[in-house]
Amino acid sequence: MNRGRQLFGTDGIRGIAGEFPLDPASVYAFGRALGRWLKQQTDQPRVLLGMDTRESSPTLVMQVAAGLRREQARPIFAGVITTPGVAWLTRTMGFDAGVVVSASHNPYRDNGLKVFGPDGFKLPDQAEQELEGAILELRQAEPQPLTQLEPLAPQSSLTDAYLEWLYSHGPQLDGMKIVVDAGHGAASQLAPRLLTELGATVHSIGCEPDGRNINAGYGALFPERAQQEVLQTGAQLGVSFDGDGDRAIFTCSTGRIVDGDAVLWLCARWYLEEGWIANPARVVVGTVMSNFALEKALAERGIRLVRAPVGDKYVLEEMLRHGAILGGEPSGHVIFLRLATTGDGLLTLLQVLRRVAATGDDLATLVRDYRPYPQHLINVRFQNRPQLDNNPAIQSVVEQAERKLAGRGRLVVRVSGTEPVVRIMVEAESEQLAVSTCEEVANAIRSAIESG
Repeated sequence: MNRGRQLFGTDGIRGIAGEFPLDPASVYAFGRALGRWLKQQTDQPRVLLGMDTRESSPTLVMQVAAGLRREQARPIFAGVITTPGVAWLTRTMGFDAGVVVSASHNPYRDNGLKVFGPDGFKLPDQAEQELEGAILELRQAEPQPLTQLEPLAPQSSLTDAYLEWLYSHGPQLDGMKIVVDAGHGAASQLAPRLLTELGATVHSIGCEPDGRNINAGYGALFPERAQQEVLQTGAQLGVSFDGDGDRAIFTCSTGRIVDGDAVLWLCARWYLEEGWIANPARVVVGTVMSNFALEKALAERGIRLVRAPVGDKYVLEEMLRHGAILGGEPSGHVIFLRLATTGDGLLTLLQVLRRVAATGDDLATLVRDYRPYPQHLINVRFQNRPQLDNNPAIQSVVEQAERKLAGRGRLVVRVSGTEPVVRIMVEAESEQLAVSTCEEVANAIRSAIESG
């Protein structure tokens, strides 16, 4: 995965914009390294660039473009677009690579760089490792940041092409009232436009980005915003996207919030009925964070849930390994491998709407039989990455918790690949058991971190 890396984590390069590894010299070196790497494969590489709505994104795009030009690679700018939009365009429009400037669900001060290959898939770990070595070498050789940057003009035809493809996979909505919360991110214009063209009546919130409000109290991390709007407006459905539009969390007309696990349950039953889950293993891929209720519900239909590490990149790896066509995460990343190479919040929305339209049932009815175990999550922040496996105090508390949960739930403790936090998640048959167990483990980890 990402052991021993200085730059690349679970989902590309992440950090605070303007600071290492997203300081001007490093981002310029990233562009140069990518250009050099692509020149080994083609004489005149074309690289698609896209970004989210953070105030730092335009500058980072120009820095990447400058590095690419230095190596005689041609940058082409799609403007503000979702991460999966870049992946789709890279694959279908003949680009040699695609780069997204975004930090997904993180606050506006953060940003990041994600790279897609010409096949629309995120780069494998080995390729990222090669790029990282080249970036660090180039940065050391040329540490002074650029003072002059050339703006790029976005090509709106690229966004139009992506929306046209999405439109081809959506049902006619005939005035269906839908609440859209884009988290003031990359889907702020795309989602309302797409749904309006499909005939929906759209009520938009979280669709007015100002450079600093991305993911701030709106979007997939705060689905209660859309929930409130759905209940107040009488909408038939609500959807919340994260900052780069690769996640979608739903709200039923009843106010029930539907996460990625519930979407996997809904679509797995649909795909099974259509005969699409026909691989010998009959596998759907989730993660270590997927609710135990999903595993049990799928097993009742003869479908095995394979758990990958957290990160849609690793979900995809397991899907390819097992020949699965459906996989995802509770956070709302869902991969429909028959249609796309990465999680796409807009495509997920269209798949859910297709099922609603085909059955004539509302979303609340379609997910009525799926009831997740109560789940509690605590993030413990750190400055220096803790060694969880080598700490006897932490191991003792974890073992005690696992004994307490035996047969009644499960515990997951992991270091995040995108933020400096340890994530502690407990699922249990009761809310009280989940909360108390999670707090016990979190307190132990917090104490161990503070004591060094």
